[in-house]
Amino acid sequence: MPSDWSPAEKKIARCVFDAALHRELAEVMQAFKSRAAKATEPDDMWSTEEFLTKSRDSIDRKYDYRYSQLEFVFGRLLREGRISEGELAGLSEDKMQNIIHISTL
Repeated sequence: MPSDWSPAEKKIARCVFDAALHRELAEVMQAFKSRAAKATEPDDMWSTEEFLTKSRDSIDRKYDYRYSQLEFVFGRLLREGRISEGELAGLSEDKMQNIIHISTL
């Protein structure tokens, strides 16, 4: 399913990927700050650490910037509502169809 990426598509992909990653990291940062501010017991500290570990693992698994994986990454991000089809404007019709199909799985 993965295909070749033109220089223009690579530029679009990098911008969309970086923006989605930045938004998700900002969400995690906000949740971390909220949890840390509410911590009153040592157990709160460890649950915050567990939250960060799980968040990092999830982000590391999800955000894979290999061209062979980007259609899958974008399909998942589209399904999760982290990106929109409009952000992907400029990708080939084949890539868009693949990404949209993946987003429905």
